[in-house]
Parts: sequence; structure tokens; C-alpha cells
Amino acid sequence: MNSERVIRIMAGSFVLISLLLGAPASPLYHSSHWLWFTVFVGLNLVQSGFTQFCPAELMLWKLGVKSAGDQARCVIH
Repeated sequence: MNSERVIRIMAGSFVLISLLLGAPASPLYHSSHWLWFTVFVGLNLVQSGFTQFCPAELMLWKLGVKSAGDQARCVIH
């Protein structure tokens, strides 16, 4: 699995979990302050789209997860 897929899965999971914990209509409601985490993830995704800088991707690279381009080069060679 490449870093781009992991980041999409992480971001989607974080948004869903924070909505479950922050939306008053949710059966897992804890506090509406969890919605700020949803805002943080959304803003991080937007800035990453414009700047090509993603802290989560740097962390995954340090953990040894390859990017999609690295995996394609491995298949070709």
C-alpha cells in the first residue's frame, strides 16, 4: 500500500470518527469540540493540495511506506 492511499484512509477515518464523537445526533456523541478536529483535517487536506506538503506523508516516509511513484519504479525495474 502506498503513502497516498494510507493518507486518504487516515483522513477519511479521522473525519468520520470526529463526526461520530462531535455531532449531537450521533449515538457516540461526546463533545461538539471534536468538530474542530474535522476542521483541522479538512484544512490540512486543502493546504496539502495547494502546497504539496503533508506532515502525515513525511511521517509515513520515515516509517518506510513508499509513495505511489516509488512503487511504480520498483515494478518497472
